[in-house]
Amino acid sequence: MKEQEIINQTKAPITVSSMIREMKELGIQKGDTLLVHASLSSMGWVCGGAQAVVQALLRSVGDEGTLVMPAQSGDWSDPAEWGNPPVPQEWWDTIYNEMPAFDAAITPTRGMGHIAELFRSFPGTKRSQHPQVSFCANGKYADAVVAQHPLTPQFGEDSPLGKLYELGAKVLLLGVGFDSCTSFHLAETRWAHMPTKRMGTAMYVDGERSWEWFTDFAYDSGHFAEIGERFESERGLKRGRIGNATCALFAMRDAVDFASHYLKQD
Repeated sequence: MKEQEIINQTKAPITVSSMIREMKELGIQKGDTLLVHASLSSMGWVCGGAQAVVQALLRSVGDEGTLVMPAQSGDWSDPAEWGNPPVPQEWWDTIYNEMPAFDAAITPTRGMGHIAELFRSFPGTKRSQHPQVSFCANGKYADAVVAQHPLTPQFGEDSPLGKLYELGAKVLLLGVGFDSCTSFHLAETRWAHMPTKRMGTAMYVDGERSWEWFTDFAYDSGHFAEIGERFESERGLKRGRIGNATCALFAMRDAVDFASHYLKQD
């Protein structure tokens, strides 16, 4: 959407102070551990753009809180599986041999949006070391959340998602749907019949760049929207708006436990 169209659809500038008020009304509190999935384009015209959103979120959870966002880097994966867009097969070996190793300090996110990409480099933000599905955190429990992110299972109990579950985190879907809810991947790792697949990535091994193959679960977010719809219908959650964006706020444990039961039943 062009910026003029966004301006035309916004009644008044969306500011840090107005977002903090709306976040409080939604149920975000000082001291919260908050996992955020966000779309800047859904919010209307924000005075300060992604910077203002990150500042509002950090101020909403306060010094005793922790803000977390996914920082996935899908380019650091097997090119044989790329489809958006695909690359010619004759390129694959070059990519296996030449893709730079993942570096938590500089490797960009892919498909995470402007807010998550800016948050990655925000002062005080820490990033986990997974070359494909890292998470970024800022605040009281940031170090604990991102520490020792295992290569596999990448969304398991020892991953940032597992740690957030234990911390009693809340999840904020800010202008996005349940198809973006990474918490459900934790439920997938708990399903006894979850299929596996071979994955590959460029990473550092003993200080040297290496292409590494590993086996992990064949994660599939294709059913997340249905799980989320049923979760909201049966368990309920807080709905509200931040700027123009429709938002949902809920307890991560409740959602993961529900998704785990869903997978076992269906």
